[in-house]
Amino acid sequence: MKVSKIKGTLDYFGEQLNTYRYIEGVAKEICNSHGIKEVMLPTFEATELFARGVGEGSDIVSKEMYTFVDRSNRSITLRPEGTAGVTRWFVENKMYINPGLSKYFYVGPMFRYERPQAGRYREFRQFGVEAFGPGSAYLDADIICFADSFLKKLGIKNVKVLVNNIGSKQSRANYEKVLVEYFTKNIDSMCADCKNRLLKNPLRILDCKVDKETDIMKNAPKISDYLIDEDKESAKSVIS
Repeated sequence: MKVSKIKGTLDYFGEQLNTYRYIEGVAKEICNSHGIKEVMLPTFEATELFARGVGEGSDIVSKEMYTFVDRSNRSITLRPEGTAGVTRWFVENKMYINPGLSKYFYVGPMFRYERPQAGRYREFRQFGVEAFGPGSAYLDADIICFADSFLKKLGIKNVKVLVNNIGSKQSRANYEKVLVEYFTKNIDSMCADCKNRLLKNPLRILDCKVDKETDIMKNAPKISDYLIDEDKESAKSVIS
């Protein structure tokens, strides 16, 4: 009986493995130069962590997570991303008692049940950086510069940095009200996922893969028009 690898997974060997190790090594080298410490996380966590941290209205939680019940009748999920796990670790170990800014990075396998295609797999390696402490435009700029340095260190040419801004909680709350009002008028002609997200997490409608090319989506309100003054000034500071 022949057993093959599961669809959406990869075997690493030879040159491909060397390439992966090189990229991982460059990432760690840049992190060390920026004072970013490594944290190694479990491959699986309580399902609730991702449902709360990622958002129940997201495709990751509603469609893509590998979730199972273990022998103790607990709902367990293979991690689909790293932010929730780092945050859990930070709080659980009371790392917040340390004053000032703390920056951490993680690297390792993640799992999402989605349609395999070029550059998209069900098991994939992800590298990420998280920062805890006082937020500022300088911190945002530092993380952006870090990503730019990482890509250039790998020898990638013609890197173009695009800066977005989703604002603070107040800006997003203002924006969500406008989105709900706008999409409510058009929701009958939108997909089932958009209809479910309308009240659960309206911002997620903007991630829709089905309706992304429609006039409804293209003409949707832009968050830049609803940022509070503080967020607008912060955005200007990051770019400058």
